[in-house]
Amino acid sequence: MPKVFGTGVFEFRHPRAAEYPLPADAAPATTAAPDKVPASTGGASITLLDIQRDRLTRVAAEHWGRPVAAASAFDADLVREIYATELRVEGRGRKTVPLHRVMILEVSQYLENYLWPHFDPADASFEHVMSIILMVNEKFRENVAAWTCFHDRKDAFKGFLWRVLKLKEEERTLNMAEKTNYLLFMINAFQSLEDELVRETILQLVSLKLWNTLSFGRLQMELCLNPELIKKWTKIKRREAKEAKKVDQPTNPSEMLENRFLRNLIEEFLEILDSKVILSNQDGVEESVLNESLSGQVDDSCVLYCERFMEFLIDMLSQLPTRRFLRPLVADVAVVAKCHLSALYTHEKGRLFAQLVDLLQFYEGFEINDHSGTQLGDDDVLQAHYSRFQAFQLLAFKQVPKLRDFALSSIGSLHKRADLTKKLLVLSDMELQDLVCNKLKLISEKDPCSGKRDFLNEVLVAFFEKRQSQKDAVNALPLYPNEQIMWDESLVPSINYSGEGCLALPKLNLQFLTLHDYLLRNFNLFRLESTYEIREDIQEAVPHLHSYINNEGETAFRGWSRMAVPIKEFKIKEVKQSNIGEVKPSAVTADVTFSISSYRHQIKSEWDALKEHDVLFLLSIRPSFEPLSPEEATKSTVPERLGLQYVRGCEVIEIRDEEGTLMNDFTGRIKREEWKPPKGDIRTVRIALDTAQYHIDVTETAEKGAENVYGTFNILMRRKPKENNFKAILESIRDLMNETCVVPEWLHNIFLGYGNPSAAQWINMPDLLEVIDFKDTFLDANHVKQSFPDYQVTFINSDGTENLHPSPPFKIRLSKKMREISHALPGNVNSSLAVKNNNNMADGESQKEKLIVETYIPADPGPYPQDKPKQNSVRFTPTQAQYACCISVFGFKIGAIISGVQPGLTMVVGPPGTGKTDTAVQILNVLYHNCPSQRTLIITHSNQALNDLFEKIMQRDVPARYLLRLGQGEQELATDLDFSRQGRVNAMLVRRLELLGEVSKLARSLHLPEDVGYTCETAAYFWLLHVYARWEQFLAACAQNQDKPSFVKDRFPFSEFFSDTPQPIFTGESFEKDMHAAKGCFKHLSTIFQELEECRAFELLKSTVERANYLMTKQAKIVAMTCTHAALKRRDFLQLGFKFDNLLMEESAQILEIETFIPMLLQRQEDGYARLKRCILIGDHHQLPPVVKNMAFQKYSHMDQSLFTRFVRLGVPYIELNAQGRARPSIAKLYNWRYRELGDLPYVREQAIFHKANAGFSFEYQLVDVPDYKGKGESAPSPWFYQNEGEAEYIVDVYIYMRLIGYPANKISILTTYNGQKFLIRDVINKRCKPYNIEPPNKVTTVDKFQGQQNDFILLSLVRTRFVGHLRDVRRLIVAMSRARLGLYVFCRRSLFEQCYELQPTFQLLLQRPDKLALNLEECTPFTERPLGETGNIHYVTGIEDIGHLVKFRLEHLRQMQYMQYYAPPANELPPAVPENIAAVIPSENGSVPNQPNEHMAVEENGGASDTTVGNKMEEDAVEAKDETMQEGNKTDEGNGDGDVAAKDKDDEHVDANDKMEEGDAMSKDKIEEENSELKDKMDEE
Repeated sequence: MPKVFGTGVFEFRHPRAAEYPLPADAAPATTAAPDKVPASTGGASITLLDIQRDRLTRVAAEHWGRPVAAASAFDADLVREIYATELRVEGRGRKTVPLHRVMILEVSQYLENYLWPHFDPADASFEHVMSIILMVNEKFRENVAAWTCFHDRKDAFKGFLWRVLKLKEEERTLNMAEKTNYLLFMINAFQSLEDELVRETILQLVSLKLWNTLSFGRLQMELCLNPELIKKWTKIKRREAKEAKKVDQPTNPSEMLENRFLRNLIEEFLEILDSKVILSNQDGVEESVLNESLSGQVDDSCVLYCERFMEFLIDMLSQLPTRRFLRPLVADVAVVAKCHLSALYTHEKGRLFAQLVDLLQFYEGFEINDHSGTQLGDDDVLQAHYSRFQAFQLLAFKQVPKLRDFALSSIGSLHKRADLTKKLLVLSDMELQDLVCNKLKLISEKDPCSGKRDFLNEVLVAFFEKRQSQKDAVNALPLYPNEQIMWDESLVPSINYSGEGCLALPKLNLQFLTLHDYLLRNFNLFRLESTYEIREDIQEAVPHLHSYINNEGETAFRGWSRMAVPIKEFKIKEVKQSNIGEVKPSAVTADVTFSISSYRHQIKSEWDALKEHDVLFLLSIRPSFEPLSPEEATKSTVPERLGLQYVRGCEVIEIRDEEGTLMNDFTGRIKREEWKPPKGDIRTVRIALDTAQYHIDVTETAEKGAENVYGTFNILMRRKPKENNFKAILESIRDLMNETCVVPEWLHNIFLGYGNPSAAQWINMPDLLEVIDFKDTFLDANHVKQSFPDYQVTFINSDGTENLHPSPPFKIRLSKKMREISHALPGNVNSSLAVKNNNNMADGESQKEKLIVETYIPADPGPYPQDKPKQNSVRFTPTQAQYACCISVFGFKIGAIISGVQPGLTMVVGPPGTGKTDTAVQILNVLYHNCPSQRTLIITHSNQALNDLFEKIMQRDVPARYLLRLGQGEQELATDLDFSRQGRVNAMLVRRLELLGEVSKLARSLHLPEDVGYTCETAAYFWLLHVYARWEQFLAACAQNQDKPSFVKDRFPFSEFFSDTPQPIFTGESFEKDMHAAKGCFKHLSTIFQELEECRAFELLKSTVERANYLMTKQAKIVAMTCTHAALKRRDFLQLGFKFDNLLMEESAQILEIETFIPMLLQRQEDGYARLKRCILIGDHHQLPPVVKNMAFQKYSHMDQSLFTRFVRLGVPYIELNAQGRARPSIAKLYNWRYRELGDLPYVREQAIFHKANAGFSFEYQLVDVPDYKGKGESAPSPWFYQNEGEAEYIVDVYIYMRLIGYPANKISILTTYNGQKFLIRDVINKRCKPYNIEPPNKVTTVDKFQGQQNDFILLSLVRTRFVGHLRDVRRLIVAMSRARLGLYVFCRRSLFEQCYELQPTFQLLLQRPDKLALNLEECTPFTERPLGETGNIHYVTGIEDIGHLVKFRLEHLRQMQYMQYYAPPANELPPAVPENIAAVIPSENGSVPNQPNEHMAVEENGGASDTTVGNKMEEDAVEAKDETMQEGNKTDEGNGDGDVAAKDKDDEHVDANDKMEEGDAMSKDKIEEENSELKDKMDEE
């Protein structure tokens, strides 16, 4: 098998895998097999058996399948035959490849094992090259690594790319499908510029030499506009002349392949657009239709090609390296103008093409200097427009007499399209051609369209018209989607997007033109993704209303919906005047009245919970008078089927009850004690409408006589609050586009994707910390030495003398080598190579460099226990492999801490179980103590992760008064303290009173009046006049009496105050020791008065809101929030003047690009510069990406690309933690291949729990092959809702088996890869476990939902039996394999998954063990002394029925034991009642079994309660199942929402051996062994 690269930037380009069929590696079926999959087999119905019987599968097994491939000779004729019969497509449809045939070939590793190993650039046939192109395209469609196999033969790959470029020069003519496939390959190649192998060749096509193909006039214009390029152009021309002279043959540079390639491609596209898109009705003869009527048949294959070509040009113009020299060529050929005038642009089948043309026009005129890369402001663009127009007028005045009137007119009266077109009517066709081609030189006179007046007009007007600025366009855009956008498939595709076509969507590429471009793409994508989710909610809610037309001809509703309510009255209340410079109103408000009388109490309370800023939707429903017939329903659109006319969004201002009383007021207008429950069932909501949408609607009504939208609304719809925050985020993005958006200068170029990827590393930054106080990071001196193995560590005291017995804390002065050499690596550099370089450099050095480590005695914090600082107990990993660009200097976590404390960008990759959170907390701790005046912002994706991080910070030496937790998840913190804004304010006020009490106590001890403790101000005066003065006098006296051991004890001025300390402060035996203690006492006093000074603001500010704002903006040093909260509250933060110096982002690989960017800009710039000094991103790009529900936005637009992943792709160096402490080393091998050198912490290698086998199981991990159950494998009860009943039954049986042995339920989690299977397993658990009162497991959820969590034992169901599905995304596999600590059991179809190329490293390990579940039936308790690796007496489970019989036998066996126990009581005792269920003998969570009658009764009572609990849990699951939409495609229940209660990634302690289950006191040990033997014999017989 070719090497599978665990790292490498080229692997992160395409993050999502699609549906994918895979053949089994088996011999062909014995029955007669068809040569091809039946034509009727659809994409969703092809089965594994079809693939196994397919001719291509047999050919693959014979020629390139394992193990025959090594002996098979290459057959070029076979490649030709496969291409001709299986891959080539003829005809005029939109199908460019036979998808199933390509999929079968790709999955059989046709490219990796046959095409590429035998490719010779000189001898390869046309079919060989095209076959490789098709395989690469298929890999891109499937979103798996496409260029991996080419890296073994780099020279051959360059030859392959040149063969691809020359392909069109060969004699063979490509048909339209081949041209489309060829173009798609070029799109994919230009989208892979991060891969050096591709970049070296492909960028030659867009170099300055491309200008050799420009027309003479355009070339002169471009050189005049860019004089800095004249020198470079002259040098190129000289080099070309020199080369021509050398070969003694004249050459035409414009005819060279790399120079001419793109122009030829464009001209070929224009020819197809002009003559082949629309065919003649009569005989199919092609005719030019550039300006002809639209009659005739459209060639769909040509339409697809034209759409793809637009995508190609858009991609090229939206990246600076490809845009810089290509844009003049696009303008020279006038691509946009010709597309606008084409018949396809206005044809009904050209809707997508027209949208793509508009997007191309946008990027052609993008506001950027192509050569410097600087963004042009509105003033720059306007000035350039006026200068250009003025020059045109001057030219017209001098050389075109007919345009004298035009030349003397004001620019303001001319620069609109209609006005300019009108002025040009005075020119004849010849005069217009002369003006455009010769005088203005906008196009060449040789252009085939240069004689057409419409074309010349379009070119001239498009060049000189005033364009709407991008900022104005965005501000005029409604934030809420309407019905036109929602159901436009080219903008908001349905969930079953397969990746075969293109869309009118922006892409999140590797690079962006400007920050404005970045924000604009994210704005559009986020808006459309929200639109998709809103559309799904509408389609879910509206059908439940059962709308119809009543006798009065009005819309009425028979049904009801939880999320939608009929409107009783809608009335516009106020339309405010426009702001200066705008045309839309400044505000539009309306009142909506509705009734909630028909709802039950719970739903009423949900409607009553509406509050300010909640988003609602107004719907206009008008169903057809008669129901649609099945045929009509099939042809109709979704709005037509729903009767949906209009959709408008709005925002809640306030809500009132039937009596007009204000509800849910958070502004303070209603005092808490005056609040009353709402009255009646009528509610009136005051809403704010979208002013931009209102202006558009009113204009349409006034100018075109359109219907008044606002008089038709009859439904008010709400959404779940957690899913309804899109408006605030869109507003934040729009605000950023309207601001002068300043990213820190050191991050700007990297953020856009340009420049040196390591430029933002701390070693390249100014203002480094020369000395770092590591505080409690190092536990001892050995820890320091282990962390710096390449240095000769020398410990010194504060005075410079050597310390032979060092102890923490330590300060380290960074050496010259440390400051010069990075400890981080880009993704495509392996640490083993760095080790080699390290050793080579070390050999050249005579000795190790000295590292000076200063030990110091920290100041005595004070005499009281509460004064002692909290200490770190985590031993951060030392270096286990040296790595850097040249050499390494620190351990992985130590290196991360050093980098995080220094200014600049720090990226930390934390594989599963490596302690990302501990590393983050220590960075924060060290940063706080080294830069105490700086403020740090913590951002995470989920509330759970934020709480985990925050709880650990609270355990470190950071005062609680400096910590603040914002957002809704604060109440879930595992602490008695309240870290919300209000909670911290209350804590400060309480603390103030406590401290003033201490001041009064101090005054009494000094025999002074106690009124000094009245306020913080009087306390401050008291400090200066009495406390600090006495301390200075004491110090002066001590300086003169250092020879007296008891002087400090006798003369300390505050001895009376400290008389209540737990231990005596002074001994009187040593002046130095007593002085150290005295300074500690004074430290305690100074801390009191320092805290009082901080409390002074809370004393002066009287309003709770003012105090909370002061706390957030001034007091708190570490502020934590989720990325969603940051986006929602950005305006508030800016208004309050919130500031921070450092940003630490956890889970950054799970956060959308824009949600990572917004937190960086939660503060205003200072004097034009960004305040941000450090950006620390911690995540794991090898695990699952951000959640994007719509597959089209994932696959086509790459919206699920995180900023963290993009930085890795760009080659930004990162630190990878290299030791995991979660799983057994053997289990960790299932996923550690994906990382550089992931090892194990000593903990998992040494602890006894990791060396003992899992009781009842022969192996600690195993793949269990699950055959068809009741004749079927996977099923889909509804689209994309995959289930596998066999795997569900098998897993639940194994779970019951584990519970009967005694495994606690909270130590077992059941995971699956699909929502449908999750609900099926829950249902099976309910039916199988509930009768016996067996607790459900800790979690039954999806792999995606379980990311970031762990458990001791994981039962995993992979579900699929026909297609691998989205598990082919290796990141999902890594998450699935890395959740278990002690046991992992994977239930799947072996024949399907073992052949998947991407999953090979993991499944090869799994399949080294038997694929039948191996049990050890002799072990009947959850504890065993059997060491790991010893299987014991194995009993192989033959199938689902076998494990079912085993579980049934065990249940019956335990029931009999209980009967024997209770019917054979000791003498003179009455027999107790027999339990009604088996729960009495199944261990509880702690593993114990009650055996006393009263305990048994308690279990029976609890059993009833538990039964109810299980029932309630399953009811909740049912509600959850109902609420979750099934339109999520093959996506799992993804995302770690803010409300998730996730298991913490902590190492749970092993259950104590004393908690072993006792299976019956009346039975002797011999009896137990005898019954176990009988049980095993019986199972062997079965």
